[in-house]
Amino acid sequence: MSSGKGKDTDKTNTYEVRKDRVVTNVQGNPINEPFATQRIGKHGPLLMQDANLIEVLARFNRERIPERNPHAHGSGAFGYFEVTDDITDICGSAMFSEIGKRTRCLTRFSTVGGEKGSADTARDPRGFSTKFYTEEGNLDWVYNNTPVFFIRDPAKFPHFIHTQKRNPQTNLKDANMFWDFLTTPENQVAIHQVMILFSDRGTPASYRTMNGYSGHTYKWSNKKGDWHYVQVHIKSDQGIENFTNEEAVKLAGENPDFVQKDLFENIEKGNAPSWTVYIQTMTEEESKKLPFSVFDLTKVWPHKQFPLRRVGKLVLNENPKNFFAQVEQAAFAPSNTVPYQEASADPVLQSRLFAYSDAHRYRLGANFNQIPVNCPFASKFFNPAIRDGPMNVDGNFGSEPNYLAQDKTYQYIQQARPIQQHQEVWNGPATPFHWATSPGDIDFVQPRMLYRNVLSKQPGQQKNLAHNVGVHVANACPEIQKRVLKMFAKVDQELASNIAKECKAAMIHAESRAKL
Repeated sequence: MSSGKGKDTDKTNTYEVRKDRVVTNVQGNPINEPFATQRIGKHGPLLMQDANLIEVLARFNRERIPERNPHAHGSGAFGYFEVTDDITDICGSAMFSEIGKRTRCLTRFSTVGGEKGSADTARDPRGFSTKFYTEEGNLDWVYNNTPVFFIRDPAKFPHFIHTQKRNPQTNLKDANMFWDFLTTPENQVAIHQVMILFSDRGTPASYRTMNGYSGHTYKWSNKKGDWHYVQVHIKSDQGIENFTNEEAVKLAGENPDFVQKDLFENIEKGNAPSWTVYIQTMTEEESKKLPFSVFDLTKVWPHKQFPLRRVGKLVLNENPKNFFAQVEQAAFAPSNTVPYQEASADPVLQSRLFAYSDAHRYRLGANFNQIPVNCPFASKFFNPAIRDGPMNVDGNFGSEPNYLAQDKTYQYIQQARPIQQHQEVWNGPATPFHWATSPGDIDFVQPRMLYRNVLSKQPGQQKNLAHNVGVHVANACPEIQKRVLKMFAKVDQELASNIAKECKAAMIHAESRAKL
């Protein structure tokens, strides 16, 4: 038997597929006839002793695992990250140690609100998660294609996601639920993300032609212990391409997997998509001078004040060999980090440190880290107290004691890295703080700048924003429609007026179609 993890000389714990392609049951016993079933006579009842039939049916009943909630519909590919610029003054992680260094990675893109079988052209934010298999452990960047989000109070997340899914009575998508949450005065901090979502960037033409953003603020340190607040930008080298609302809706009916097909076929043809990775950095002193909190997920950092600094290149050049094994079972969590990269005090990020890994324990089991796509193969895993549980397949540390034994030697190298203790110092009582929409105008300043200074320079985008909101809110009741218009009027009165016109036109069109 094994004398320890990874020492299975007798192959007891090694799984291999038969290379002679002889078909067997799961115990390795050859099957003589795949479709013959044991029965009494030719047409009599089946026999319970037909173990192969029972196995096939029982396993079929158990093929599906719980889908992600949210981010159920997704696509993925493997590739690498290559360092192009020296940022060792900002971050001491080994993956950034030298220019030209490559780290293997897996990226999964996804829609957020829809079920696994929903359309991937739907209006929705897109997940943009990358797992880096680094020599210091697996690092997950669990990002989105938008630089902000709808909430900054983590307790609102389940409520928000429920409103984006289905009405519990009708089991239908419900515009009243959707807009009721977003227009509730204390939740209107979502307006910045809503503006992005209902621009054409809410319907990307492909995963290849959209950006990724950390959204959250992180803390990165160099090996001297100097630290900065950091946000990450992953910008598409293919440029940005989006669908109009009508194009996205049409494709949703014709080919709900259009974007997944686009990614797979382009990589298969050798058109490997790439993204240039940048960072924004900020000192603690600079953060104290901001007109908003550095931990506010609904705000962006001004590029003039905090310019983008290039880091490297993300390239996806390898399709998965098996989607279920390598994409559906992939488990991303912001708590999966490496030395010199830490979470900040952003409350939504703090909550995700627990929620994501816990979701995988539920969805994939306690030993989800042993699934090959999630295994830290570049650094290996050793912690003899973390063992047992269902589906433990890595040898379970053999005869290693399941506690820190006095007669064994253990190494701890992280303690030599003075990162956290000299950074932020927190003082104060435990406080139940509801980070609702701020009094005054502060939460509408950046959405207004987006509308007047950014979308105004992109032909047709102000008009499309009003149209996209109008045709969606036309499905809501009159009271909700009034609340939507009132909220957008705080951004720009012209925008609210144009939404009202688009909403009215959509309602008239729906009435005329109903009479046909």
